[in-house]
Amino acid sequence: MAFMREARTIDPAITDAATIELIMTRGASYESNQLSRGMIAYGAILALQSTAFVEGVRTYAADPEQRRQVIERIQIDPAYAAQLPGAADAAGLIVSTLRSDSEALAAIAHVVAEDAYTIQERNDPRRRWAQQAVPDRDSRLETVRRLSEAQMMPNAEDAARLYAAAHDGAGLGVTADDLQPPYTPAVANSLAIAALAALGAGGDDWRPNTDALTLERNSQFCLSMSKLNLYQCIAAARPHYEHMFCAGRHVMGDLAVCTAEAVTPEPLVLPTALAQSTPVAADAAATSTEAIENGAASPN
Repeated sequence: MAFMREARTIDPAITDAATIELIMTRGASYESNQLSRGMIAYGAILALQSTAFVEGVRTYAADPEQRRQVIERIQIDPAYAAQLPGAADAAGLIVSTLRSDSEALAAIAHVVAEDAYTIQERNDPRRRWAQQAVPDRDSRLETVRRLSEAQMMPNAEDAARLYAAAHDGAGLGVTADDLQPPYTPAVANSLAIAALAALGAGGDDWRPNTDALTLERNSQFCLSMSKLNLYQCIAAARPHYEHMFCAGRHVMGDLAVCTAEAVTPEPLVLPTALAQSTPVAADAAATSTEAIENGAASPN
């Protein structure tokens, strides 16, 4: 995805207050539901890079009746796509690529969050400005909220690249080992979309089916909760170093966790738990937890 590739290029080195704002705004520039849908759609494109999967699925296309039955079974139960020939190869591409994105984001998050402690040390030359209160805190919160509601549009180069990869099954340069089940719902849905496309059932006439498959509530909830945690963290944070922590933990860190969770069957720590674990932004975490417990489903 274009956003993930952009996020991976964020420089975690904090040199001044403007750097914190840059990380905050660049990393928060996504709408939760759109990113969740985009992750699954991107997973489908990755699956289509698997020759074994595409060719295996297309063996069912020779007989019109068999093709119809396979399409119908996928529509009824998307997890059926995981049983098709080559699914393990395709799943490996999906999980390996998105896990790599998650690990890159987690590395950035770790550097930024840890630096929120380092910058408070007496011998750190940045300490003086880092302990000052952010003068435009309300404005920063409103900016992050606005960016979080805006629909993302890929640039022409990225759009053309993904379109070609989806139709040609090449161009992304991804490789991975086979990955056997179990798969998460997000991975299963990506496989289902790719299988429908390989059977000629993924075009505009079939869009209601494929659009429905990009909906995955666990991923959407994780990303939406990370936004709520970010809003609460910014609202409660005062000095710059606390905003650094918000950027590291709730902009980059939560995004890494949600991405990993989408492709990893084992349970991971959700952003709600992460928000409660920091002494740097204790007030922000307490505010976030209280808001969640009081049923603050919407940051607005």
